[in-house]
Amino acid sequence: MQKRFLISLSGTLILLVAMAAPLWAEDKIQAFVHANGRVVFTNLVDNTPGPVSPVIPSSDLLASEMPPFLRVLVDSVSQTHGVDPALVRAVMKTESNFNRFAVSAKGAMGLMQLIPATGRRYGVRDFFDPQQNVDGGVRYLKFLLEKFKGNIDLSLAAYNAGENLVQRLGRIPAIPETTNYVRKVRAIYRKSPPPQPVMIADDTPRIFRSTDRAGIVHFSNLGPAN
Repeated sequence: MQKRFLISLSGTLILLVAMAAPLWAEDKIQAFVHANGRVVFTNLVDNTPGPVSPVIPSSDLLASEMPPFLRVLVDSVSQTHGVDPALVRAVMKTESNFNRFAVSAKGAMGLMQLIPATGRRYGVRDFFDPQQNVDGGVRYLKFLLEKFKGNIDLSLAAYNAGENLVQRLGRIPAIPETTNYVRKVRAIYRKSPPPQPVMIADDTPRIFRSTDRAGIVHFSNLGPAN
């Protein structure tokens, strides 16, 4: 018989403890926000008690527009190279609207709209392969951020108009396409909330486990679920 369970968590910091891991392997888990504000993780979608609404499973709302595999890929590659994933998503949204097969009039290709010379510079061979394209685009974005000493506006302008032009001018070029590009990416990026602090070591809250009369298991850092 297939195992059925529901896990309920609440509080300002939600932690899943190791004891729940074996359960997750058996059924697909979905997260919902209960009417009382409690975050609920469950595989019993139809039987979740009370009114519920889906939880956006990422740090910013833009990520909800992306296919799950692409969201995971962007987060992984961005963190590997030390670039804010939210900035990468904002660039990708502006460049290709998450279309892996996008091609511009100037010959830029793929999710991050890499021109052939830039892609080859970072080892991209298949511009329509998400892994290669995202890795090349993130590495180039990191290069620009380092080149312009963390100045996001100049880095974005260079991504659009070319690093040599921006370096020579020392400012955003007065090119409508470039100024609009920087403004658009910035507007999307500003909507992303800052990373949430993570409590570690002695500050880690205690997780309580309880089982109600219906046999539903609850995990919470606010004490046993009512």
